[in-house]
Amino acid sequence: MTSVQAADSQSISAGTTAGITTKKDAENPQDRFLKLLITQMKNQDPLKPLDNAEVTSQLAQISTVTGIDKLNTTLQQLVSSADDGRSIEALEMIGHSAYVPGNSINFEGEGAIAGIELAQSVDKATVTILDSSGIAIRKMELGVQPAGVSTIAWDGMTDSGTKAAPGNYTFEVTAKQGDKDVKVNTLSFGTVNSVSHGEQGTFLDMGNVLGLVSLSDVKQVF
Repeated sequence: MTSVQAADSQSISAGTTAGITTKKDAENPQDRFLKLLITQMKNQDPLKPLDNAEVTSQLAQISTVTGIDKLNTTLQQLVSSADDGRSIEALEMIGHSAYVPGNSINFEGEGAIAGIELAQSVDKATVTILDSSGIAIRKMELGVQPAGVSTIAWDGMTDSGTKAAPGNYTFEVTAKQGDKDVKVNTLSFGTVNSVSHGEQGTFLDMGNVLGLVSLSDVKQVF
């Protein structure tokens, strides 16, 4: 047991440091340590004075603990500020449209758009539009596509030459670079109706089809 710890035990048993165990002291280890040190110095044996090296070591330890506590507090404040910043950013998106992960494409009678995301450029990409039964009604060849996010447009026409009925459809995309298949991330296009923020983060309400979408999943805003 260190000399400071011994003083801790002695002072508590003697009832001379009744305030040490209060909630305030428990929350501030530096103040608690200083009170213990003062008590020990008052009650030290003149024939066995306090060891300066040991006191210095104890002070270094308590300073480290206090520094870590302050660092944790600072980090929590930074995280909170970042969350507030993201919430403000999300609020500014209300009424705007965005690309988010998904494979739905909404046709309202005139035309429809969706998006794709590629990690690399490709020689060709093929888009297949499917109806609510999963039946392919239109296949479109896109040709060369660059890396990143790109828009695909559908005029609503089917392969049979007729116009599709307004409604929600789905789409699939395949891509190739030479003879190699390349992964494609499909993106749905929708409008941000409202924003909500909770313990799980900030979410955008993008309607009945797309539902709630995490702010971090937004690929592009218009």
